Amino acid sequence: MLSRRQLRMKVLQALYGFFKSDNDRMDLGEKQLFVGINKLYELCFWQLAMILEVIDFAAVRIEENKRKHFPTEEDLNPNTKLIENSFIKMLRENRDFQRKVEAYKIFWGEESEMIRKIYMKIKDSNDYDLYMNSGNNSFDEDKEYIIKMFKKQIAKIDSLRHYYEDQSIYWTDDYHAVSSLVVKIINSFSENSDEFHVIPTIIKDEKEKLCEDKDFVKQLFRKTILNSDKYEKLITEKTVNWEFERIASMDILILKMALAELFEFTSIPVKVTLNEYIELAKYYSTPKSSVFVNGILDKLIAELTESKEIKKSGRGLMQ
Repeated sequence: MLSRRQLRMKVLQALYGFFKSDNDRMDLGEKQLFVGINKLYELCFWQLAMILEVIDFAAVRIEENKRKHFPTEEDLNPNTKLIENSFIKMLRENRDFQRKVEAYKIFWGEESEMIRKIYMKIKDSNDYDLYMNSGNNSFDEDKEYIIKMFKKQIAKIDSLRHYYEDQSIYWTDDYHAVSSLVVKIINSFSENSDEFHVIPTIIKDEKEKLCEDKDFVKQLFRKTILNSDKYEKLITEKTVNWEFERIASMDILILKMALAELFEFTSIPVKVTLNEYIELAKYYSTPKSSVFVNGILDKLIAELTESKEIKKSGRGLMQ
């Protein structure tokens, strides 16, 4: 379910932690890498469970309004479209989802005030009004609205982000990244899905046909560490006009990862690797880092291609 770019991000985070720590055991660093990936998956289910909590709150609010001393017509005959949302019903009954909630010990019972605030934010939105009064009733509309509600209201709640940051150090950098994964999980359901629908895994493994994601993560992490000195020498030779110690450590790490990918992954086109690590530099390092990384990689690729040290298999993979 994680894209290759997201996998590269997780490897970069793990490598940064490995090189900054006193730990020199690659196996422990690799273990922490996969712990981080699995914690990202866990966060997906906390977010999905939060969606259900908000819907449950809406149902409770409807019942409370009916018991008012002077209920209005709307209180007595409420619009129940949200609490009867067909996707929500499907998610609630899904066996895989239920197992994950139990395994991760997900519980929102002590956060009623935050849930109330999220619900009020949803209820005050134009999207809510449009959905509740659309006059349509279809699974596709129900699912589309839940995605919109999650992305526009729930995922953007600062108090929720702060809550997660307090729960786990792994969730500090992953809060926004997880939103796309939650949407992928929701979109994995169709109108014909039943309670046995299997929710996509966070990372495809070697058992899945034509998939090398798990091996990609392992090898990129390992090869960057094992060849760190070799890659540093190559980088130093191309930065003679720079004081190496003053180059951002993240830039050096990004360049080392890029070299590991260029050398070790023969099926990944050179241009793809170049573009991906320029993007990583934009996201994780200084404002000028992408230009620096681009320039150094251009020089290294030209030299290593000419010397035939970069070997790619398949038509057009050197492009």
